[in-house]
Amino acid sequence: MGSADDHVLTLNSMNPNVIELQYAVRGPIVVRATEIENELKAGAKKPFTRVVKANIGDCHATGQKPVTFIRQVLALCTYPDLLNSDGFPEDVKARARKILDGCKGGSLGSYSESAGLLAIRKDIAAYIEERDGYPSDPKNIVMCTGASDGIKSVMSLLLTAKSGKERAGIMIPIPQYPLYSATIAEFGAYPIPYYLNEATGWSLDVSELERAISEARPNCLPRAIVVINPGNPTGQVLTKENIQEVIKFAKREKLFLMADEVYQHNVYAAGSKFFSFKQVLMELGSPYNQMELASFMSASKGFMGECGYRGGYAEVINLLPDVYAQYQKSITVKLCPPVSGQAVIDCVVNPPKLGEPSYELFKKEKETVLAQLKEKAEFVSQLFNSLEGISCNQVMGAMYAFPCVQMPEKAIEAAKAAGQTPDSFYCFALLEETGICTVPGSGFRQVPGTFHFRTTILPQMDELKAVLMKFKDFHVDFLAKYK
Repeated sequence: MGSADDHVLTLNSMNPNVIELQYAVRGPIVVRATEIENELKAGAKKPFTRVVKANIGDCHATGQKPVTFIRQVLALCTYPDLLNSDGFPEDVKARARKILDGCKGGSLGSYSESAGLLAIRKDIAAYIEERDGYPSDPKNIVMCTGASDGIKSVMSLLLTAKSGKERAGIMIPIPQYPLYSATIAEFGAYPIPYYLNEATGWSLDVSELERAISEARPNCLPRAIVVINPGNPTGQVLTKENIQEVIKFAKREKLFLMADEVYQHNVYAAGSKFFSFKQVLMELGSPYNQMELASFMSASKGFMGECGYRGGYAEVINLLPDVYAQYQKSITVKLCPPVSGQAVIDCVVNPPKLGEPSYELFKKEKETVLAQLKEKAEFVSQLFNSLEGISCNQVMGAMYAFPCVQMPEKAIEAAKAAGQTPDSFYCFALLEETGICTVPGSGFRQVPGTFHFRTTILPQMDELKAVLMKFKDFHVDFLAKYK
């Protein structure tokens, strides 16, 4: 490998923004979880036989079955000779032919337009129009490699290419999905954290938005506000009134709106309902309906959970024509998102219709997944709240719980001695003693002096119950040890 002097890249010479970024969902605790998996394979004796990775919203990895219609369409698109088979319903064949007809050479292996196949973008626009009751233009739809790629593409437009007080400031919720803090660090932008109110079910208070932007203005040029709805990691679902308040705040402060809506199908709490920022923006009328808004959707979540296909899209509205042209230019550098992922998105936004051969099975599979998630959301919240020293807001939506742990002082001291934050200390102990891999709350950021962890609600119900019983025993022992 040679000495550092022989290398162009060292920790001192490489991009400092890369060193600065952190992505907790796949951070140090996940590295250790993988090491433990390898130790178990090598015959090491542990208090458990396998690692349960509850750190990431990977539905199929935890046993969720793929939706039949989606996989059948993908099978035919991938191997078109199957179109001659009698083993597939006619609506599946029709969908596959439609997608292949939009592909150059009739092959999923060809590049699509940089914004994605036009036929699929038309289906996305129709889906949005039906959902919101307002027109959607396929020209405003940009397909991407998961929602993450779309978010980074839009955020890059907001950068100032300046430093210090002239850096772009991006408002992000705390707790937040680490993609945002990592991207802000990578881009050299300035994070403007605003705190969700845990005491009122992780609500979003406009007074807190005003505090956050006021404190940030001397340090940056605020350019955008990110809202995650339903929330990750917190699982809250915003009311229409709350969304209206955020839009009006963004208008007053001249901020670009970025709406992360990848969990729009995942709403469980009674009385809760998903409202898109696009719908509320349009309902408010002028001048709000002229505001710049980017909203993001993914095939990785919802009821489909097709994480590996990396399908996603952004709807970006109200850009000036010359800015829109530059945005379109910027995405051409990536050539195109995965065409197989685009096919998944098409199945999500344009599912089988009543009377078509695949309709009943699709409806049953979708409803089963969402009903199971609702049951698990209720169970997880109740279990955590039954334990001494833990409180957990209702999991209203999304796929995670974000419990707060009242950490004993002796545990805080032990964490300090180990060179860890208290929540990391807790999560590492949980992993080593039970094989349950969660993410410390500090990876999502949290109110100073509070300690959380994020866990998915995705394992199948029998396994989830078993996992949480192990967690319960661990937590009781942890409190006894450090009280």
